[in-house]
Amino acid sequence: MNQSKKFTIEERVRWGDVDAARIIFYGSYIRFFEIAETELFRSVGMPYGKVFDELDIWLPRVHLECDFLRASQLDDLLVVSVYVGKIGRTSLRLNFEVRRKTEDGTIEKDLMATAHFVLVSTDRLDLRPVPIPEVLRNALTPYTE
Repeated sequence: MNQSKKFTIEERVRWGDVDAARIIFYGSYIRFFEIAETELFRSVGMPYGKVFDELDIWLPRVHLECDFLRASQLDDLLVVSVYVGKIGRTSLRLNFEVRRKTEDGTIEKDLMATAHFVLVSTDRLDLRPVPIPEVLRNALTPYTE
C-alpha cells in the first residue's frame, strides 16, 4: 500500500483509554478508528452530516475485525492510518493500521494493531442496501487501494 494513499491522525492514549495495568483497553481502539474514519470523510469533503443529509443514506457498520499485535500504554502517541480497501456496489471496506510515534517523532515500523470495518450504504427510511453514491465513491478514490 502506497503511504500517500493513507489518511492519518495522531491520538494520545489517555487515562480513560487504559485498564488497571495502564495498557490500552481494546474498546478504545474502536474510538481511535472512528476518529480516523470521520476525519478521512471530512478531508475529502464528505463529512457525515453531508453524507447523511445530502446523499440521503446511512453508513452502518456491519462488520468489524481487529488484531492486537503489541500493547499500547498510557500516554503513547498513536498514529492511526485509514484507507479504503474496497468499494463495492453497496458496501465499502476501511482498513486501519496503528503505529506508535516515539518521543523524537519517529513512527515505529512495527504495527500495534490492524483492523477493518465494512460499511453498507442504506436507505434512511427502510435501511435496505442502496448503491454507494457516485460522488462519495469519487471522493474516496484517492484513498482506495
